[in-house]
Amino acid sequence: MKLGYVILYVPDVPATLAFYEKAFGLKRRFLHESNTYGELDTGTTALAFASEEMAGHNGLTVRFHRPKETPAAVEVALVTPDVAGAYEHSVKAGASPVQPPKQKPWGQSVAYVQDLNGVLVEICSPISA
Repeated sequence: MKLGYVILYVPDVPATLAFYEKAFGLKRRFLHESNTYGELDTGTTALAFASEEMAGHNGLTVRFHRPKETPAAVEVALVTPDVAGAYEHSVKAGASPVQPPKQKPWGQSVAYVQDLNGVLVEICSPISA
């Protein structure tokens, strides 16, 4: 097996795609004409968004992300060599700051923000092997 998609259920798929394009510089790969499903090109694995209504259509019961609530125990990690610059850019583009860049003991720089839906996003440098 391989990881093909990470799908987040969100209230507004087009707005979420636009946010990730502006805040993180990701490119839109696909938006269905119904506006209920879209994908961003992030390399081998797509970051996708589906409307909250689709969770019910898929027979799922989930807790949706909300900006004013404590983030769920999941994060989207985006890798960049310029963590500080990406963090500042994302906050200026509307991301909510959670934790500024910090150096981890293993040498990685890591920062955290929340997207417009309350999803936790890690902005991190590549891990050196």
